[in-house]
Amino acid sequence: MKVVLIGDAARQQAVLAPLIPGVEIATLPREATASAEFDSQIAPDDVVVSIRLKRPDGAPPFALLHVPGAGLDGIDLAALQPGCRVCNVFEHEIPIAEYVLHAMLSWEIRPDAMRFTASGWGEAHRNRKPHGELAGKTLGIIGFGRIGRAIAERARAFGMRIATLDRSIGQYAALVDERVPPRELRKLLGLSDYVALACPLSESTRGLIGAAELAAMKPSGVLINVSRAEIVAEELLYRALADGGIGGAILDVWYRYPGGAGDDPEPSAFPFLDLPNVVATPHSSAWTTALPGRRYRVIAENIRRLIAGEPLLNQVWPEAQAASRKQAS
Repeated sequence: MKVVLIGDAARQQAVLAPLIPGVEIATLPREATASAEFDSQIAPDDVVVSIRLKRPDGAPPFALLHVPGAGLDGIDLAALQPGCRVCNVFEHEIPIAEYVLHAMLSWEIRPDAMRFTASGWGEAHRNRKPHGELAGKTLGIIGFGRIGRAIAERARAFGMRIATLDRSIGQYAALVDERVPPRELRKLLGLSDYVALACPLSESTRGLIGAAELAAMKPSGVLINVSRAEIVAEELLYRALADGGIGGAILDVWYRYPGGAGDDPEPSAFPFLDLPNVVATPHSSAWTTALPGRRYRVIAENIRRLIAGEPLLNQVWPEAQAASRKQAS
């Protein structure tokens, strides 16, 4: 057995190698996620680590596909051979939650606008403007998994009220001040000063935030998307921001991504980055110095478990297998 790192995952070889001594590691270029050109370098008992796998003609047989992230929207599960298992990793809820809190604090306090030079101290002091507070504001969180809960825990420490859809609370009701029935999404949007999107992208969430939903938000409301861009209708969001329908947006996820070295697409078909009420970051909310170590420790543990014949962590495919293991534990 060997571990095959494909595309971006190959950059993490230095992190993974010390965690799996004695296990061979091979790397393949990003093209291997979509082309059969490199299939001969993957054996049936190998572990493949890749964030993407789109193979119209089917992938070669291998034992485990380990996604080095949480989202599975880059994986074509139908392309996998029978017997192949799929696991993912999380560990990103800490930095993403900190990003969201930082974004809201910066929106309220605007530190850049408050700076002054020593020579202008008197004028700056006389003309200082009040800034906002997070305390007492309502944060609506759509998606109450690991990320949503981590955001709620930190926001409550700042005195914010937490609202979310009732179906996503589960055993974590103590973190939430207001529970809104799923069919009343627009009510949640209307009572929130900030709306954080933390739900996965699926056919049920694609385009979840459209014209009616944006219109339901407060005119001062701020949309924070740390999930997937496609959850929000692209053009409708741009129009709502450009026309002042909502107060602003903090966007860390985008509608277009580079496909490889030298590829430099626009992040959207619309000039979001030109709008004064948009804070744009390049999908970096989770990308901290500590994240790769945490994630690859989970991957290393699953490699050990696979070799030992033990149940795997975070198995998401086949679903029935994963569910039976969960019930048995």
